[in-house]
This record gives sequence, C-alpha cells and structure tokens, in this order.
Amino acid sequence: MAEVLILTGSKSDSEISDVVKETLEAFGVENVVEISSAHRTPEKTSDLAKNAQNRGFKIIITVAGYSAHLGGVAASWTNLPVIAVPVSSSPLKGIDSILSTIQMPAGVPVATMSLDKAGAKNAAVFAVEILALSDPELLEKLKKYKEDFSRP
Repeated sequence: MAEVLILTGSKSDSEISDVVKETLEAFGVENVVEISSAHRTPEKTSDLAKNAQNRGFKIIITVAGYSAHLGGVAASWTNLPVIAVPVSSSPLKGIDSILSTIQMPAGVPVATMSLDKAGAKNAAVFAVEILALSDPELLEKLKKYKEDFSRP
C-alpha cells in the first residue's frame, strides 16, 4: 500500500515530482502521484487531501510553482503531515512559491523544503525520516543512506 501521496500542481512540475518519486522508491517507499492544482482543480485537490488518510497514505508531499498554494490547501483538508516543495517556475524565480508555503497561519503547518530538485530530494528523505519512526527496516535503510552520503 502506498504511504506517500505526491500532489503536483501541474504536468510542468513533473520533472521535480519525479525526483520525489525516485527518491522514495530508492528507499522502497510506495507512493502515488496525482496532478491537482489548488487553483485550477480545487475540488479535486480538497478531495484528494480529505481522503488521503482513508486511502492509507501517511504523508502528503506537494510540488508547485507560482503562488504555490497547493501545500497550504492540502494541509487545510487533512491531519496528515504535509511537506511542500516550491518550484522556481514563475517570473519571480520561486520567491513567490517559497513565501506561499512558509507563511502559513498558526495551526496549519506545512514543512517547506528548498526549491526544485534539491527540495524534492529533501522532501522525500524527510518523509522517510517520519516513516522510519515506526518502521525499523526503513530506519536501517535511512541510516545506511546517511552513512553513504556523508562519506567523501
């Protein structure tokens, strides 16, 4: 059963969401990618977020550019942890995306990663860290990853 729902704001963001997917799969974490926009398909987005926990997901990762409200919208509809990856696709080079995800009102947390591919990889690893809290096998994979990562 998939544990992570990856919501991508548009098909143009798939290059970034692919990094999330590939990183999760390297750890053996099942995931599902859905294209859903906070602005163009708000009903679909709210439905996906509202029903994510019932579908067995434990974490939602959002990938969006421009005003990047996807993370906040998802967080407003779920009790699951939401991790946002802002994308630098706008004329403002991602500043709007970053500000849209970090400026959340109290009580609606969204963990915001860095821009683009680095942020995508960090979002996946952060999700693995959360999942590893209750999965000893995944924790061992995470330890090995970090040991290998820190070696010259």
